[in-house]
Amino acid sequence: MHQTASGQGQGSDAHHVEGHFESSAVVRDIVIGLADGLTVPFALAAGLSGAVASSRIVVLAGLAEIAAGSIAMGLGGYLAARGDAEHYVSERQREEREIVERTEDEEEEIYEIFEQYSVDRASAAPVLAALKQNPKQWVNFMMRFELGLEEPAANRAHRSALTIAGSYIAGGFVPLLPYMLVEQHHEALRMSVVITLAALAVFGALKGKLVGSGWLRSAVQTTLIGGAAAAAAYGLASFLNSYHP
Repeated sequence: MHQTASGQGQGSDAHHVEGHFESSAVVRDIVIGLADGLTVPFALAAGLSGAVASSRIVVLAGLAEIAAGSIAMGLGGYLAARGDAEHYVSERQREEREIVERTEDEEEEIYEIFEQYSVDRASAAPVLAALKQNPKQWVNFMMRFELGLEEPAANRAHRSALTIAGSYIAGGFVPLLPYMLVEQHHEALRMSVVITLAALAVFGALKGKLVGSGWLRSAVQTTLIGGAAAAAAYGLASFLNSYHP
């Protein structure tokens, strides 16, 4: 019995998995797409509801905005990811040159990095010696600990574009759905407000839980921002519609 319990304990230790959340880049893209997808079409629909009396017009304008917005957001994500990849390659090439042309300076930088973690030069020297035997790992070390850069995935740009665009489209249909189902635009607006604010709250809570920032705080913050944007758009459109110079 003692051996079994011991074996189970060892197995548990061997398979210990820390609860760190990974794939942060994908989550960031989803958050960007959903946040804008829920907020921008919501504000547009609310604004149009304050100026026009047709759900059909709101739907058509909303669909056009979702199409344009998803393309623009996806393209922006693609260009940003490409820029990150190009920056990483450029910095890596520079580090590869420096460990050859400025070896002593790079060695000193390694000591400085370890000093930040209260590791003295004598303790860091064996690590430096090991890195010098493997230039590729030396460069990897400098990229990670000196520059704080991680190598982007090969398909990062395309995946980022598709993730952001898809999330934007998914979020954008939430505030438009009531206008597709209800002809009375005022009733559709009320339904859209309830549904979208609920979606923003759920989205904010999930985002807060995933990134560890507190689900309640994130839910309230996201809902308030989305609601404020829609209220401002509706109020401005109503004012302009009623203003006669």
